Amino acid sequence: MAYYSVLDVTPTNEAWIPNYLGPANTLVAKHGGKYLARTASHERLEGDGEGAALRIVIEWPSKQAALDFMQDPGYVPHLQARTEGSVSNHFLIEAKDDLA
Repeated sequence: MAYYSVLDVTPTNEAWIPNYLGPANTLVAKHGGKYLARTASHERLEGDGEGAALRIVIEWPSKQAALDFMQDPGYVPHLQARTEGSVSNHFLIEAKDDLA
């Protein structure tokens, strides 16, 4: 079953970004992920709170693929750089409809 990573990322320091993009792209693909959106073009339709600078949506072939990506030794230092250089929230969502 497919899973989706949904992230909001607001950099607090942009020094990590140039060294992050290439390895993250490679490792997402290695684990079967596909970027569906990586954009600053988004708007809030409901609710309150701070807006994120970027919204990212990645489709994964399985939950395990997403977890393997997050734990990949090649990604761990980049994840650390992103979390130290941004305010980030990452949700993993199962592609199912519990209300159907």
